[in-house]
Amino acid sequence: MLLFGTVPSKDLPMTYGQVRQEGDYLFADGQRFSRTQGTGAMISAALAMTDYFKLEAPHVLIAGDIGDGKGTRDMYKYLTEHVVELAPEVLTMHYSLPIMALLKKLLETIKGCAKRPFMIADAGAMYAAKGAGLASEFDIFTPDPSEIAFLADPQATHPAYISHHLFACDADKIPGQIADAFKNNSAAKLLLVKGKTDYIAMNGEILATITEPNVPTLEPIGGTGDTITGLVSGLVYAGLEPKDAAIYACRTNRMAGLLAQPTPATKVKEVIDQFSVVAAQNYCSWTGVCEATPVNRRRHV
Repeated sequence: MLLFGTVPSKDLPMTYGQVRQEGDYLFADGQRFSRTQGTGAMISAALAMTDYFKLEAPHVLIAGDIGDGKGTRDMYKYLTEHVVELAPEVLTMHYSLPIMALLKKLLETIKGCAKRPFMIADAGAMYAAKGAGLASEFDIFTPDPSEIAFLADPQATHPAYISHHLFACDADKIPGQIADAFKNNSAAKLLLVKGKTDYIAMNGEILATITEPNVPTLEPIGGTGDTITGLVSGLVYAGLEPKDAAIYACRTNRMAGLLAQPTPATKVKEVIDQFSVVAAQNYCSWTGVCEATPVNRRRHV
């Protein structure tokens, strides 16, 4: 599994390597970065899943990017040049500047892989995919309510430019926006829409909604959407059907939030630290995968 994303730092060079956690930090190829926000939170969640299923820890391709795009360009260049030899089974693309030309070039190169990676996108990578008309090349998108409005708007190339009437982010509009995103070919094969109600949809049809446990104080905690992207990545890598992986990712995030007993001061790392507890208590019965094996991992990756 390869996790791709930028970190808001001017000092972090482009780094590729297998990730490990020490305390409040993640390490890859000798570089240290935070696990408590954005790409770091996504990686931490995926790492919790590989730890639980006793799978190989994720490899990460990260770079500092403070908005000038240098880190994003460095990552795309490296991945485009090396993706065939790296041959990731699951490729999750997260925070990055939405540079459509670079994504197009990467996806053209991926066609040369002996086996196409299972492709997941969130944040800037998802914006680039939609803007470039390449959304259907991805297997899972993980938008929040604002981002599903963006995907539903056929004219928008970035969430900042969605039609004014969509800014309201009316939760009642989300099912219609999901249908529009598929109709406009602006959705991945499966959408996991994160929010007060989590929606799992495929081909315009809502397959599942998750509302419990309802933990209102979880929503404003920064990074709790990023963790869902990491969780679903890890669960797909463990061999679950994409639909099931999406459902269990949402349940895990909510239950971990409940266990963390969050307050407005709670950090996402306190939620992440509960993922292993939720997994140990529930995954064998939920998923039927009590231990990942080469056989069950090959089912979908």
